Amino acid sequence: MKEPIFYKVVKPGLSAWFKLFYRPKYEGTENIPENGKIILAGNHTNLLDCLLVGTSTKRCVHFIAKAELTKGIGKYIFGGLGIIPVDRSSSASGAQAVNVAEEYLKDDKLIAIFPEGTINRTDDIMMPFKGGAVKIALDTGTKIVPFAIIGKYKMFKRNVKIKFMPAIEIERGSLKAANQKLYTTVRNELENAREGVNK
Repeated sequence: MKEPIFYKVVKPGLSAWFKLFYRPKYEGTENIPENGKIILAGNHTNLLDCLLVGTSTKRCVHFIAKAELTKGIGKYIFGGLGIIPVDRSSSASGAQAVNVAEEYLKDDKLIAIFPEGTINRTDDIMMPFKGGAVKIALDTGTKIVPFAIIGKYKMFKRNVKIKFMPAIEIERGSLKAANQKLYTTVRNELENAREGVNK
């Protein structure tokens, strides 16, 4: 599978714009392999999260994202960026998105997933994770690199950070336990960051 040409054309400019205006911090990017199949999975705080994750690596990042992004003019923008659309109200659409993601991974591509399923607008630091990321990882024998998005997006301030943790290998057994391990890894990082701010 060839990476989207539109992605290659747009990413440099979009990356420069994002870094100029939001000045994000990146930690642990060495945990993202330069090639080969991998899944990035972490918390979801804002629509800008896709840019934060996407600018963390030179690789093309294929996000599993809501199908609404590929409607109308979005079909040409987000579709051209390699997004894997999923209709959250349709189990058939979800299954199709999983199949597409697995095909990408079999071709040694990089997939990004926000297991919360939507932006966290609750008072909790993070919402429960859905099990899609660990299932795809197990089905394809792919490791997951967890990430934690910390802070808020504020223009011209170094206020938001993304930290990538060492890859997790999903072993056969309980998917529930594997999902809990992924969830706990990300949540612990968020809680540690919050405690550091409050000290």
